[in-house]
Amino acid sequence: MNKTAPRKPQHINDLPDQAISARGLDKVYRGDGGGQVHALRGIDLDIPRGGIFGLLGPNGAGKSTFINILAGLVVKSSGTASIWGLDIDREPRHARAAIGVVPQELNLDAFFSPYEMLEVQAGFYGVPPSERRTMEILDRVGLAHRATARPSQMSGGEQQRVAVARALVSNPNVIFADEPTAALDKVSGHNVVDMLKTMGRERGTTTVMVTHDNRILELA
Repeated sequence: MNKTAPRKPQHINDLPDQAISARGLDKVYRGDGGGQVHALRGIDLDIPRGGIFGLLGPNGAGKSTFINILAGLVVKSSGTASIWGLDIDREPRHARAAIGVVPQELNLDAFFSPYEMLEVQAGFYGVPPSERRTMEILDRVGLAHRATARPSQMSGGEQQRVAVARALVSNPNVIFADEPTAALDKVSGHNVVDMLKTMGRERGTTTVMVTHDNRILELA
């Protein structure tokens, strides 16, 4: 499966001020009794480029629905949204290609090493072998020395770092992290947030962190 590479601006003056913009974003589901359930209602939101932005709220508040719409996994009912200046309706493939996703459920293949997982992910995104930065990414997340390990040989914190690394293979402008520290101990959780903060400072990457725990956002 090939994806179109994002149209990345070539000059700092061409970079958008907003990593994400939404206007009047609505999502309505059909309820069990045939009625309507509003998961999102008239969302107006601008998320500036760089740094970490938190979507904080209890389960069922619509946080995951919002990022799934932006990621092209859920069809919105109405409204508009753009990612890195790319409208999700007019340029859906480019908009999706500008995103990296760190899922809540890690779903690591038990038979693949971190190196192999990143290579497979790069193939999904259509990154040519000559342009892949697998060992560079593993080094960035502190896993270069674990490149050939199996998930069963890794700690929970290391497995979460693999999930972050997979989100970086396409060199995304925006990262969606869905409860990225939920299964981690305090130290490992701090390390993951610190790594995302460093990426924001060094590369201007925008991280949208979905969580119900405001203690994690205080670290950002």
